[in-house]
Amino acid sequence: MEALDALLNRVSVPRLVEPAPTAAQREVLFSAAMRAPDHGQLRPWRFLTVEGEARQQLGELLAEAVQQEAGEVTPAALDKARAMPLRAPLVVVVVARLQEHFKVPKSEQLLAAGCAAHGILLAAYAQGIGAVWRTGELSYSAHVAKGLGLAEGEEIIAFLYLGTPLNEPRVAAKVDTTEFVSAWSAKA
Repeated sequence: MEALDALLNRVSVPRLVEPAPTAAQREVLFSAAMRAPDHGQLRPWRFLTVEGEARQQLGELLAEAVQQEAGEVTPAALDKARAMPLRAPLVVVVVARLQEHFKVPKSEQLLAAGCAAHGILLAAYAQGIGAVWRTGELSYSAHVAKGLGLAEGEEIIAFLYLGTPLNEPRVAAKVDTTEFVSAWSAKA
């Protein structure tokens, strides 16, 4: 696949089924992530893969977080949290590893981690793998962070769901870029 095709046509694919990406495909996904812009070569990211029965365990962790943070919770809300990781055969948790650095502010590190996640999405599209980036309030849960073993200075920035598209991916809508681009000129 041409690089421009992936850049111009990638879309989120929310309906995913088995099989998960192969080991060879995963190597491409994570290699693409490593090409993210990275001022200072800090590599301020890491990835957790969740698949098989670990998805049910992640679902239980999410349900615990809902229960702890929401107080009174309906059984339906708990079931929804438990089912979240089951939406795809592979979930990649993207973790930003923010550190003090004399030259690279944490905001740049966070952006770099986001670019690494985007690299995974582009590489998935290029290989015919369905993928969607999800977050939501549970991404910011201290209980979830602790349960996933995040260290101080680390935060979840994405749950990437990956698998085989259930349906043919939609065609990317064309966007008029003129609404987003303007020339700047200094006023004297």
